[in-house]
Amino acid sequence: MVRRKSGAVALPWEKRGTWRQLFGGSRWRVALAAAVLLAVVYGLVRYSSERHAERETLTVIGEVRHAIGLFRAHTGRCPSSLDEVLHPPRTTPRFLRRTPVDGWGRRLFLRCPGRFDPDSVDVVSAGPSGDFFVDDNVL
Repeated sequence: MVRRKSGAVALPWEKRGTWRQLFGGSRWRVALAAAVLLAVVYGLVRYSSERHAERETLTVIGEVRHAIGLFRAHTGRCPSSLDEVLHPPRTTPRFLRRTPVDGWGRRLFLRCPGRFDPDSVDVVSAGPSGDFFVDDNVL
């Protein structure tokens, strides 16, 4: 404890430059508002990047489905893997120029014929988790 000149006792939080002065009045409200604003901006940026990756993945899946449709029309059969669509037999043209990856940079999974429709193809991305066993896959 510190004694004041008048003889009264000054408690530690009454000294200058302490936490009470820092968070007293409206300063703590400003700090709290800044923290909330930063959290909201961070959440919006993260949500926006996830949405962008999902849109990019859907676009790539559409391109791959189109290329597989061309492959099936040209060869009369399903490709065994995406590598066969990238590097088909010598008598057929290339249907894809580069290895298709989803918005998170991972390879896609191909099932031809499709699981429920034998005339279609299933092209699946593992989604943001990167795991096919988690329920965030992009079809």
